[in-house]
Amino acid sequence: MRANCSTRGLFDGLVCAFMLLLCCQLSATTVSQKPDTALTVVEGGDGGGDSGEDATTATEDEESILKVVQPTSEWQTLKPGEAVPRGSHVRLNLQTGQREVRQGEEQRKYWARKLREKVEEGQHHSFSTAELKEALQKMEELHAENSDNNEDTVRSQFRPLEELKREMADLDMLVETDAQILSRLLAQFRSTNITTERQLKILLELEYLVHQVDNAQTLFSMGGLQIMLDCLNSSNYQLQEGSAFVLGSALSSNPVVQVEAAENGTLQRLLTLLATPRPHSVKKKVLFAVASLLRHFPHAQNHFLSHGGLQVLSELFRGEGGEGLRVRIITLLYDMISEREMVLQAGMEPIPDAAHEERLRQYSEVPLQPQLLEGGWCTLVPELLDSSEHDWREKTLRTLLAMAPVCLSQYRSDGTLSFTLGVLKGQYQELVHTERNLGEENGYFGEILDLLDTLEFKLKWL
Repeated sequence: MRANCSTRGLFDGLVCAFMLLLCCQLSATTVSQKPDTALTVVEGGDGGGDSGEDATTATEDEESILKVVQPTSEWQTLKPGEAVPRGSHVRLNLQTGQREVRQGEEQRKYWARKLREKVEEGQHHSFSTAELKEALQKMEELHAENSDNNEDTVRSQFRPLEELKREMADLDMLVETDAQILSRLLAQFRSTNITTERQLKILLELEYLVHQVDNAQTLFSMGGLQIMLDCLNSSNYQLQEGSAFVLGSALSSNPVVQVEAAENGTLQRLLTLLATPRPHSVKKKVLFAVASLLRHFPHAQNHFLSHGGLQVLSELFRGEGGEGLRVRIITLLYDMISEREMVLQAGMEPIPDAAHEERLRQYSEVPLQPQLLEGGWCTLVPELLDSSEHDWREKTLRTLLAMAPVCLSQYRSDGTLSFTLGVLKGQYQELVHTERNLGEENGYFGEILDLLDTLEFKLKWL
């Protein structure tokens, strides 16, 4: 039979006919079965899976007594003593306990290509036993060739190790540690011919680096503190602002730096800047540095109060155009009051810790609350409730609650405060109602309303 049609339908039909004739021809070559139950793979094929039992390779003599099963694209059951071509897929059916086989991927590709060649040449679509053996051998060579190509492809995606080592060595020559960067920046800052513009850029770089605790300590060990203090005394307001910004970032949550700054008179210089005419941009950064120095540092807080720090903040709070500074000031007061109360409350519990006992003693010696009362802060802080900013109102309410133990009697005698609280409560009740209609049960306005309710309760019942 010759194939005279090149259409795809005829080709698919020829493939099916070829597979059927192939199975019939191999079945006709069956001889006596091998009495062993081990799976045998006929030599000359491409290796596939096995059933988990020992697999052996048949010799030419053994092949003559084996029944070679030619797999198809479907799973078929293997009987004891039957052999399969190399490259077949074999599995153990756990439900039936029998071995099953089907064609491997390479087998299907090869036979499809071989059949296509036969059809294109106009040859009869049948194969002899010798051709089948040759085909199996070709399949093994094709598989080996594909493996080599895949290995070459993988190798092309990577570079030699020695080349990578050389590049890494070159990179090491260009890498600077943070300490080296700090040293270089300070050396440039001290240069006599440096411009103010360049100094300001260096201060910004330093501020970024000192957010890391180790870098801040390294900066101070290199003399960076004295450089910042000199900049605070500069006549250039931009340098004052930049150096105060660096100091505030370096002092934040860094006890080692806080102690060194306190011992070198940093607080006095910062208070001087706050007490003398300066642009508000400078005073904001200076106030940030003061707050960073005082937080969680009772020794500095005591020093701050003894040097009239609250009086300086009071004048700043009352000054014209200082609305933006007021929130920063009451936030500082709130932090100082709340951290002191937390330490004192923790001290009521029996904690056998000498360090904690010393910290408790230091905080107990800070006369913060009496000075707040004497400095008129009980009437100053409520003024911020007139602001239209919700954030300002929230911070003011929290500070009022923190000062309540010493200011409660003055709160009650302040008719303006009671009226303002009533107005605000009505406003925030409406805002909370709107929030809940939008599906927010515990929204931001609800938190402010809770603060108002708590303060109102203290005024009426405590």
